[in-house]
Amino acid sequence: MQPINELWESHNQKEWSDALDRYWDKSTVVNQLKLEKYMDKLDPQAIERLDGSEWYAFLNQYFHWKFKGNWLSSRLNDLDGNSRETLFSIKEKLFAFDPNNIPQGLEIATSKKGIKGLGPAGASGLLAVLFPEWFATVDQFVVKALREIESLPERGKLFEMRPKDLKEKDARLLIDIMRRKATDLNALFRPGEWTPRKIDMILWATRD
Repeated sequence: MQPINELWESHNQKEWSDALDRYWDKSTVVNQLKLEKYMDKLDPQAIERLDGSEWYAFLNQYFHWKFKGNWLSSRLNDLDGNSRETLFSIKEKLFAFDPNNIPQGLEIATSKKGIKGLGPAGASGLLAVLFPEWFATVDQFVVKALREIESLPERGKLFEMRPKDLKEKDARLLIDIMRRKATDLNALFRPGEWTPRKIDMILWATRD
């Protein structure tokens, strides 16, 4: 596997495409491939049309995609602590805000004012599958991968983060880094091909 520090500086489209393909080879992805492909090809307009019970069912699927092991049952209990009316109002807000506004998107989706069970990392994942052109999933593996990239001007801030306890300000910074990289790759290769979500998939796939 090509080191992420080398790939980040690459102007070779095949190297980037090969790195993205490796995401689909990971065992945790292969083990739930149907769900992975569903989340990868979401139709946001179809999600926007969901009624309250359908939206809850979608969130339940999302939680199964995002959380594993003991975390899953705990987070599902949190999800059940949300009223259906509250969850539906959050859906309405998610499809009304300006997706360029990273802080607002995270604020809507996180448990502080939004969905119980979602911290900054979980909220970023929901935003990433709904709006992959603007958002990326952040987690400890993304942080650890980005720390390997010596050219990043924010590298010092990455080492100040607690990867297993990311704050909202951390999520904003990480998403911004991946947005910039997607923009750079679209300028190098084919406009619209690369998204922040694809960048996070590559970074996540660098895990051992």
